[in-house]
Order: sequence, then structure tokens, then C-alpha cells
Amino acid sequence: MKELKDYVRSIPDFPEKGIIFRDVTSVLQDAQGLHRSIDEIQARLSGTEFDVVVGPESRGFIFGVPVAYNLNKPFVPVRKKGKLPCETIEEEYALEYGTATVEIHRDAIRPGQKVVIVDDLIATGGTTKAIIRLIERLGGEVVRVVFLMELAGLCGREQLKGYNVDSVICYEGK
Repeated sequence: MKELKDYVRSIPDFPEKGIIFRDVTSVLQDAQGLHRSIDEIQARLSGTEFDVVVGPESRGFIFGVPVAYNLNKPFVPVRKKGKLPCETIEEEYALEYGTATVEIHRDAIRPGQKVVIVDDLIATGGTTKAIIRLIERLGGEVVRVVFLMELAGLCGREQLKGYNVDSVICYEGK
């Protein structure tokens, strides 16, 4: 049987020389790869008590919604600034060159709710840390964070110390 990481296309020297780009679209384009990725993410939530799944735009939607559906939990999207129609709160975070802002609806998480974050990739951890701050500002408690892939060489887990973080596939480099 094919390993899940075998579904991930690795593209050397993209976006720059020395970087290996891990392309999740090759997982999505294969029925078995997609099925196994959802199952593996979901398996990492076994035994975790939670109320809601949160996923960031856009690939967090792809992996988070099926997990929420399968486990009969609500799904809350986190989007880039200006994309949500109701009252929001926002959090800015650093990028390699500049900053970005994510938002969540002000009424999306109720105080005391236990939250799981699902996304495709952890690199530096900046986006996820911003999402955690949003959830906590609304009174939610992040009980688990699960990624399909992790680029361990970028030390994203350091940003998420104190949180229960897991990844299905871990690449040692960048």
C-alpha cells in the first residue's frame, strides 16, 4: 500500500533554489490520497473532546470541513481580511516580507468552547499562532492542532509551544 507521503509531489528549487516545495494538490487529485489524508487527520483527533473545528482559508477548509462533517461538529472558517460578511475580529501576523491579517466572525466561537484547528501545512507557525490568538480572544480553548504536513526545519512548533500539535507527515527540512 502506498504511503500517504508518496501522494505529495515534491518540487525542487521552488519558489527558490534550495527549497523543496511540498505540493498538496497532488494529494487532492488522487481519490485514495484525499481519502487517506482526511482519515489520518481525523485519527489524530481520536480521544480528543472538542466542540468545533476551525480551519484557515483555503486548504484548512478542504481538510477541516470533512473532519467536522464526519464527527458531527460545526466548522468555523478563518479568512483573510475583508472576506467575511458579518462583524469580525482580526489578528495581524508577520510574513517573511511584511504582514498579513486573518479574521473570524465575532460570534463564531463561544466562551468555553473547546476548539480543534485543522490545516494542510505548518511551516513557521505564524498563521496558526494568529488563529489561536483569535480563538482565545473569543474565549475558546484550543485543545488540538492537526496538520497534514509539517516542515520541521522551519521550526513552526516553537511558535505553538504549550499547544497539542500533531502532523500526519513530517519533513525534516524546509
